[in-house]
Amino acid sequence: MSLSQHVVIIGAGIVGTNLADELVSRGWNNITVIEQGPLHMPGGSTSHAPGLVFQTNPSKTMTLLARYTVEKLLSIEKDGYNCFNQVGGLEIATTPARLEELKRRHGYALSWGIEARLVSGEECCKMYPHLNSDMVLGGLHVPTDGLALAARATQLLIERTSAAGVRYLGHTPVTGIQREGRRVTGVHTPGGTISADIVVSCAGFWGVELGAMVGVRIPLLPLAHQYAKTTTVPALAGREINQLPNGMNATLPILRHQDERLYYREHGGQFGIGSYGHRPMPVVASTLGLTPREVDDKNMPSRLEFTSEDFDPAWKASQQLLPALQETEIADGFNGIFSFTPDGGSILGQPSHLDGFYVAEAVWVTHSAGIARALAQILTTGQSDIDVSECELSRFEEVQLSQEYVNETSAQNFKEIYDIIHPLQQRQSPRKLRVSPFHARQMELGAFFLEAAGWERPYWYEANKDLVPALPASWQPVKRDAWSSQFYSPISAAEAWKTRKGVAMFDMTAFHRFEVSGPGALGLLQRLTTSDISTKPGTVTYTLLLTDHGGIRGDIFVLRLEDDVFQIGANSATDLAYLHRESRIQQQTSPMQWMQVRDITGSTCCIGLWGPRARQVMAGLCTDDLSNRGLPYSTLKKTSLAGIPVTLIRKSYVGELGWEIQSSAEYGQYLWDAIWQAGKPHGLIAAGRSAFNSLRLEKGYRTYGVDMTIEHNPFQAGVAHAVDLNKKDDFVGKAALQRLAAQVPSRRLRTLTVNDGRSMVLGKEPVFYDGKPVGYVTTAAFGYTIGKPVACAWLPGGVKDGETVEIGYFGKRIRATVEAESLYDPEMTRLNQDSFVSQDNSRNTLKARL
Repeated sequence: MSLSQHVVIIGAGIVGTNLADELVSRGWNNITVIEQGPLHMPGGSTSHAPGLVFQTNPSKTMTLLARYTVEKLLSIEKDGYNCFNQVGGLEIATTPARLEELKRRHGYALSWGIEARLVSGEECCKMYPHLNSDMVLGGLHVPTDGLALAARATQLLIERTSAAGVRYLGHTPVTGIQREGRRVTGVHTPGGTISADIVVSCAGFWGVELGAMVGVRIPLLPLAHQYAKTTTVPALAGREINQLPNGMNATLPILRHQDERLYYREHGGQFGIGSYGHRPMPVVASTLGLTPREVDDKNMPSRLEFTSEDFDPAWKASQQLLPALQETEIADGFNGIFSFTPDGGSILGQPSHLDGFYVAEAVWVTHSAGIARALAQILTTGQSDIDVSECELSRFEEVQLSQEYVNETSAQNFKEIYDIIHPLQQRQSPRKLRVSPFHARQMELGAFFLEAAGWERPYWYEANKDLVPALPASWQPVKRDAWSSQFYSPISAAEAWKTRKGVAMFDMTAFHRFEVSGPGALGLLQRLTTSDISTKPGTVTYTLLLTDHGGIRGDIFVLRLEDDVFQIGANSATDLAYLHRESRIQQQTSPMQWMQVRDITGSTCCIGLWGPRARQVMAGLCTDDLSNRGLPYSTLKKTSLAGIPVTLIRKSYVGELGWEIQSSAEYGQYLWDAIWQAGKPHGLIAAGRSAFNSLRLEKGYRTYGVDMTIEHNPFQAGVAHAVDLNKKDDFVGKAALQRLAAQVPSRRLRTLTVNDGRSMVLGKEPVFYDGKPVGYVTTAAFGYTIGKPVACAWLPGGVKDGETVEIGYFGKRIRATVEAESLYDPEMTRLNQDSFVSQDNSRNTLKARL
């Protein structure tokens, strides 16, 4: 984007001022920051935020954003003081379950490059002498955590950026946002309209109202969170440090007591206590009125009246953990407003239907500078160094933007913020928002469902439990530890076995399907993808979406249905937003090359029928030639099965012969029943996502958003086969790939197998090489075909096949071997077999068992 573009930032809190500073540092200075409150204390969440920065998070993205925030605040200095008191962070365990959780959190820190160590209960008490030693079992210490002086940083950033030419307007509420067509052009205020090329909403919990001005739903819920200060603690009284500015008047580590949903910090001679243990207290920002002209630390819109009855349990628990507080009382307290979202992440980016309008909302002080830098990079270069896909506004599905969904899930996130959450743990409500047409049949088969993006997805079927005892010895599932055995069933082994040796059907309905049609459709896809899409109708192409820098934006399947009609098999709603935006850009520059992009997922259904007996099942349903000659791999055809119009797509995620069978949703149940009946003589079963993930990993297939992101290029991620650098048309990222192709990757996504054949990992664990943490696990599953756990992991590029690494798991080291790309059928013979049955040595036994 041009440096001369006028940027208007709404909100002069810690995010808005950091964004102005990040843009200035990149050469932009035509910037206006509008704030409805006084600039010296705007009155939003920044003005009352306690400032505790714990960097370690299960999310790599949020951890890296927090790490940069610490670096940035340490660099902002005046009068001998910076804006971060690096006293360290201490998370304590008072229960055995929490002690195990801290081991897992220690693994996150090592995976994401944060210095951390596990400490004993005795060492916790030496580090924090006021703790009740009878309660503390151990802790996690991160020396680089600490206290952010957010209000001070905001004022220094205003001072610094003002000197660089940024204009600040205090006491200036936004009354509307001006737009022309699909582009914002200015901001309305009581003093007139301020023209703008780019408008960025950094208004925190007021962001919902600002989004509504331009028809953008911002999925956040303002909630009050209790914070209190004690009277002077005798043990902390009379210290010289107490006289330093607030934030610098602390020496003890910031403290978390997550078993009681509490955190603590020093305020000179007082303790500050934050609690998430109370009932959710939702707030409607529009009811708060305009920010008054006079704001101080006791009177601001985001600071609500303290409800002491809600704080009573927290106070009792605090006095038990910190006996010194028994000599104190609550001196002051308030219910401070913060933003919560349906998935707990921040909200960043722009809506697909409107140009020039960006948001950076639901951002806590912990991640403030990191989010600001990411957005500044997006505005100035088109891409953030850190993958922020999990923060994208566009990540939410339509149903997840409803106010009912936002309110319920955000309040639930508030209640669970300090809970021990298993990676597969599910919310109980809302559920069954999106079900496939097969749902009734799946219930009859005893499906165990896990939810994603509102969809109910079967993970295994209890109807298959009797197959487990009949499994060959080499396929028998091994016993798992208590953590990895949650949301798992040994039935998955039987379902994987059936897929490899017989035939199984998988519900593929929840996978995103978009349609791109019109005279400009081919040109759009040629420009956006790494493969040549100008093939004949009936072709299926696996390809990538890249950034200009060569980072992987997504991986998709492109099905050419007709000359000007394509179907896209995609990963998320963010892919749809990208296609929408790029199609509008193309139509603006070449009106004759118009196209329509629409989501057809909900109007379709899909069954994956895979296994060496798949053709036998299909023979009873379809008279078409489904051999390799009639329907080769990576092709499709429209036909009918049992009288139902379908599209047969010859591809497989599990590495076995078969098809994705796609139809209109209204035919779904009939289609399921027809395939089920035709498959009975051949031992057909329904199989779930648990077996699916295992089979996928054995085959070496990647999952976008987990295994690879925009931080990785195709050569690093092992998907260079989806890149055609000889493609005659230019495409996004091609120039970058031409440069990268000559480089030796400094890191690579590798396949690991666990040496002991039984120790399971779940993802995000650190990987050690020569005793040092050098990478992390992305996805993992038990590989039933090969008889041992399999994982994908990012490792240094120089690590070779056959070398041994170690995976950190709850404080233990698990030895693993670096393997070649595909553990199963690397020659692709299974996918391309042209016979009815498998030719393995156990053929007769297989027939008997099936």
